[in-house]
Amino acid sequence: MDISSFILPLMLVVLALPLFLSARKQKKVYAEMQQLQSSLGPGDRVMTSSGLYATVLDATDDTTIELELAPGVHTTWLRQAIREKVQDQVEDSADALDDEDADTAESKADLAPPLEEQKNK
Repeated sequence: MDISSFILPLMLVVLALPLFLSARKQKKVYAEMQQLQSSLGPGDRVMTSSGLYATVLDATDDTTIELELAPGVHTTWLRQAIREKVQDQVEDSADALDDEDADTAESKADLAPPLEEQKNK
């Protein structure tokens, strides 16, 4: 047996193995994304693929989802645009600060002078 006859099959295995593993990983990620998008319901806080945070209002349609960006601002998105569910960090940070801490944090903030003053100097 000549060693050169084993090189071609060995090269095929070495090149095909990463491709096979990559395809398995992509399939797993796709299945997780499908499961996430099908599990969305009203009240869920989500982030879109463009980085926009919103709250789910209506998820009854199979292809679209209604999101609330701000109070009274409703938009319709494709389900595929939802990247992930997120925790509402605004409420968490508001609970962490006392009213006294919030007042002192605001009073310590340095403000830049108005632009009109800078132009006159």
